[in-house]
Formats: sequence, structure tokens, C-alpha cells
Amino acid sequence: MPRTFAYCRVSTTDQTALNQIGEIKAAGFTIEAHRIVEEKISGSVSAKDRPGFIKVTDRMEAGDVLVVTKLDRLGRNAMDVRSTVERLADSGVRVHCLALGGVDLTSPAGKMTMQVIAAVAEFERDLMIERTHSGISRAKGAGKRFGRPPSLSTKERALVMDRLSGGSGVSELAREFKTTRQTIMRIREAAAKLKQKE
Repeated sequence: MPRTFAYCRVSTTDQTALNQIGEIKAAGFTIEAHRIVEEKISGSVSAKDRPGFIKVTDRMEAGDVLVVTKLDRLGRNAMDVRSTVERLADSGVRVHCLALGGVDLTSPAGKMTMQVIAAVAEFERDLMIERTHSGISRAKGAGKRFGRPPSLSTKERALVMDRLSGGSGVSELAREFKTTRQTIMRIREAAAKLKQKE
């Protein structure tokens, strides 16, 4: 006979899962106390890395039902939720999410819901990447420099080039200008490339 389990997660130690347990019972699920797993862990942790979630899934068998109040109890993002549901479905476990009307996420309707959620998540991720690229392009167009500022000013770089052409050593110049040998060597390489182009 199928057994019903509940997984209730909260993010901080001062929160409790009582509201989630109440919601599950109000939705008509009767779950024995020893089959309710409560966990206090950040939602940023993948479901497969949560000790409480591992504990509940290890106890479940084909035909069992797992109930959660919201999708974010099952993973840190839509892709994580999807892989968690697929892993449970492969084990023959049905997953019910109250926030989606109690739909079984392993049923055909539930799978379609998961595909829509995954598509929206991917769309949001693509939009974020697009916005980031356009922001970088706009900033570059406005003359903003990216990365670390140069360790030597233009005037100091010119002095280093003069000193290098006069025979000064890399280590000596690095000490004098309070910078690294690599910086002096880069200036030397840049000067050599300029001479090649002339």
C-alpha cells in the first residue's frame, strides 16, 4: 500500500515548518508523524545535497507519495526542481505540490507544468544574460574600463620604457616603482610590439 511522506523546509533556525504541515493536512493528506521530515537549510542548497531530503527519499519506495507545499522545497531553481522530480519519478515516487493545486508532478499534466516552469526559467536566465551583455556594451560605449586599474600611470609607464631602453633591469624597476616584475615585463613586451610595428 502506498505511503505518503511530507518534506517541509525552512531557511532559518528561527522559522518552523508548522505552517507547511498545517497546509498539507488542510489539503486532505493524512501523514503519520514519522513520515514528516522537517529541515532547516537554505533554499540555495540543491535538493540532492540536503541531509533531510536525502533521508526522506532514501525511505521511499515505488508507489509512495511525497507532498510539498511549494516547488522551492524541491530545489534551488526550476532546473534543480525538474531534475529532482524526474529522479523521484524514475523511482516510481509521485510528487504532489500544493501551490500548484496539489497536482502530481509526475503525471502527464504535472510533467507539462514542469516543462512550462523550466521554459520560463530558461527564458528568464537568457533575458538576464542579454541584459548583462547590453549593460556591459553600454558601459564600454560610455568609456568605462573593466578589470583592475593599471598599477602604473601613463607617465610612469613612459618612464619605465625609457629606463628599460637605457638598460635598467626588470627587478630593479619593479622595486623602484613599487610594482611587480610581471607589470614591468608587460610594459617591455608592449614596447617591443610598438617597435615591430614602426
